[in-house]
Amino acid sequence: MAGTRVIGLDIGSTCVRAAELEFGSGGPSGKNPPTLHRFGQVALPVGAVRDGEVIQPETVASALRQLWSQAKFESKDVIIGVRNQRVIVRELDLPWAPLNQLKSSLPFQVGDSLPMSTDDALLDFHPTGESTGAQGRTVHGMLVAAQRDTVSANVLAVQAAGLRPTMVDLNAFALLRSVARGDLARGTVALVDIGATITTVVISSQGKPRLVRCLPAGGQKVTAAVSGVTGSTAPEAEALKREIGIGFAVAPERAAAAEAISDTVRALVESVRNTFVYYAQNNPGSPIDVVVLTGGGSHLPGLGQYLSSASRLAVTLGDPLAGLRTGRSIQRESLKGLESLIAVPVGLAYGVAA
Repeated sequence: MAGTRVIGLDIGSTCVRAAELEFGSGGPSGKNPPTLHRFGQVALPVGAVRDGEVIQPETVASALRQLWSQAKFESKDVIIGVRNQRVIVRELDLPWAPLNQLKSSLPFQVGDSLPMSTDDALLDFHPTGESTGAQGRTVHGMLVAAQRDTVSANVLAVQAAGLRPTMVDLNAFALLRSVARGDLARGTVALVDIGATITTVVISSQGKPRLVRCLPAGGQKVTAAVSGVTGSTAPEAEALKREIGIGFAVAPERAAAAEAISDTVRALVESVRNTFVYYAQNNPGSPIDVVVLTGGGSHLPGLGQYLSSASRLAVTLGDPLAGLRTGRSIQRESLKGLESLIAVPVGLAYGVAA
């Protein structure tokens, strides 16, 4: 697989982002680290994508055409990711069979346990391990069930831009591949990706996903809260939010904005902490070692310390660029501060090349 280049495309609520990686012989696990050749992003207007689903396909297609023109991606083949609350991810054990047979049997195996018809769902199975017991060999893994129309809307927008989606992947698995490498692949890690409207929590043990949850809140909700109490525009509220942060002393004239930030962030952090508690109750022998933050919302000043205090866990920022080389067409310095934003497109590229 010498010289394989892959483009991962992330369609977010506020931006479309893409990263082009080149993998040498052996793929992601080969001797030579992958090379990042191109990365770009283009902003989206509010409402073009809502909760991970494309609402205005031509608007998104236009942004994608602009992205390809600016970043000068050479290929139109892309791997796209999906994330929203209509995607169900849960642990599933199945009698052993070749993977293609397991996947083809999913509609018969899980039909009665889903809140949607299997005719309206796209099903996938991500194996994480095996065991042998009294009933024979068992494959352990994660079931992914997505509403077909949710995925179709994103695929159609990508095609309208003249691009060719060759694979649809789950953003949660992309996060895991891009961030949980090295030492983080050998422990139990909670990845928390705070986007504009969705926060994705992935808990992995020894590099394998154990729990995935999408929470209906993100950085945009904090901005809206600040805008509501100050009467400021969204850009003004965003800037004010970043200046105030959470957990810091503020002047009296900023007290209302600081309280709005605190109240909104507290609710999000509580949902994240409850996810950790749920995991701990069901996995008493595998406690979380560290929390890794990614996504634009992770840059709110003081958030890491706030989450650490609430969860009593160490919190750090994820770096999907660690271990990657950069090609001549991209300056490493130009990516400074964008590390958490590039995690999903990098992870999507990792997935198809694995």
